[in-house]
Amino acid sequence: MTDAHVSTDRPARAALWLLGVLNLLFVLAFLAGLLAAAQRARADDLPVCGGKDLLAALAADRPDEMARLRAEADAIPNGKGLLWRVSRDGAAPSFLLGTMHVSDPRVTSLDPVAKAAFDAARTVVIETTDVLDPARMAGVMADRPELMLFTDDSTLSGILSDEARGIVEAGLARRGLSLAALDKMKPWVVASLVGIPACEMARTAAGAPVLDIKLARDAEAAGKAVEGLETVVGQLEAMASLPVALHLKGLVDTLKLGDGLDDLNETMVRIYKSGDTGLFWPFFETVLPAAPGDEGSYAAFQEAMIDARNRGMAAAAGPILDRGGAFIAVGALHLPGEQGLVALLRQQGYTVEPAE
Repeated sequence: MTDAHVSTDRPARAALWLLGVLNLLFVLAFLAGLLAAAQRARADDLPVCGGKDLLAALAADRPDEMARLRAEADAIPNGKGLLWRVSRDGAAPSFLLGTMHVSDPRVTSLDPVAKAAFDAARTVVIETTDVLDPARMAGVMADRPELMLFTDDSTLSGILSDEARGIVEAGLARRGLSLAALDKMKPWVVASLVGIPACEMARTAAGAPVLDIKLARDAEAAGKAVEGLETVVGQLEAMASLPVALHLKGLVDTLKLGDGLDDLNETMVRIYKSGDTGLFWPFFETVLPAAPGDEGSYAAFQEAMIDARNRGMAAAAGPILDRGGAFIAVGALHLPGEQGLVALLRQQGYTVEPAE
């Protein structure tokens, strides 16, 4: 067994991979579309959206634990609110919206305040405009295949322990997939595929766009300028930079969730709709705690997938905000915290305040 092998003798935080999916617009735009295309002929067999609100159950069964979680969320800076007004002397105000990269109609319907800000904007900005061009995304695969595929003699099955391989094969089979068909994909890519709930795949198969892409398409139809803060390559490099062992844990544990994936998805949507973005991390740390000794891996995830990208997006947003009249939409996980976009933009001299 090499260092890249993973066993299943202790739990890992599968939530990281669900958050990774939630936080990578490319994954939803490209991988979900890829799988949906493969399943179109049997889309009617996919289950209807379901899942229960885990926080409601926690509040009923363990109110003290819910109170502790609530206190942790309340202590996170800028952890309340999805829409923020960004201003500076000499430029018209702009708006920053936290999104969830899903096509759930509860998410894709903007509230009246956000809709008015969107309608008034001259420029609409999403994380990456690469996702709007299928040819450009296909070009990434051609130019940088090593970010998503094993380009040497390695295979996914070859770096899984026997125990983990059994879990992966069984989990994929329940989704109508096979390890052999995906054997050259990097484990994080497969984890992302299986981390997308079946109901989300069904909507994608029917052509429903995730919120960010809907905003960009609506902006194009209205004659607004559309810009991006990142590139697809940058997003993929961030995920690919993480240790393979962490990728493998994410794959195995996501498959072990089984039907629990629907519960997590439903709870995330409810948290999002409440605007309580500071609640995401405390929630996951409560329902899917990390194993002792895993702190370093999760710190690496936080730095690569959230903090470093926040710094890059804040820098890219500056010139756009200085022109004024922008509507910037990025994953809601990028907003809260001391390293979140709200705090970083304030450090750059902007006034950032809740708009709702």
